[in-house]
Amino acid sequence: MRFSQKLQKLFSLDAGQSLWEHVCRSTHPVSARRILATIDRTELERLRECYPYRPNARKINAYEDAKYWIGVNVKRGQDLWLDRSPPLQILDLGCGAGYFLYLCRLLGHEGLGFDQDEEPFFRGTTEFFKVRRVIGRIEPQMPLPDLGRKFDLVTGHRVCFHRLARTENGEWLEWTPDDWEFFIKDIRTRFLKPKGRLLLEFNRRQDGSSFFTDELRAFFEWQGARIFRWKALLAANPNERPRFNQTARED
Repeated sequence: MRFSQKLQKLFSLDAGQSLWEHVCRSTHPVSARRILATIDRTELERLRECYPYRPNARKINAYEDAKYWIGVNVKRGQDLWLDRSPPLQILDLGCGAGYFLYLCRLLGHEGLGFDQDEEPFFRGTTEFFKVRRVIGRIEPQMPLPDLGRKFDLVTGHRVCFHRLARTENGEWLEWTPDDWEFFIKDIRTRFLKPKGRLLLEFNRRQDGSSFFTDELRAFFEWQGARIFRWKALLAANPNERPRFNQTARED
């Protein structure tokens, strides 16, 4: 790589925003080590022995690695200022092993997970972390089941429910903007309190590029999203611009 290309990469928007996140976290540190100390890691290893990897499962997602996943979720909590906000009602879509909601509880919040029941190991970990979850699947153009209440914050980390099927060349067929519009409206009208927020965190694409193609970036911005790196933050009111450091709750 030429020097000019390296320089351009170094000072890219993504690198600058990454640095800004790091600076913001340093102003309100949360000890991942102390949180990790609350977890019986031997029990997690025992759970993995009881629930081995499914055939063809990606072992890169080693969810028994509590040190790694607590580190990841501490950063997520800091970025949303969950260590500084009053108690919130939080719904986590695709809650997986339950690390994020476990952290939320330690920070004083009440959480509920929503996920499929296809990974036996997650049954064990969510019980281990005492994470409450509702079993279900997110489908395009289909409303989520009624959960009986609204939330201050709805999150989706490493979102993949928008992936429908792989093409022959290995790329994903994904939701259209119309599908996203239906989903966002459903969350806004049925699951968010008036001052609530929806946080969607996306994986990079297979070629390393951003999830936000020009079309998707334009769509999410039209929906009032604040886009930061691979995340989109939306307010309950599409005419409002939400903040990551929002600390007030709506009763």
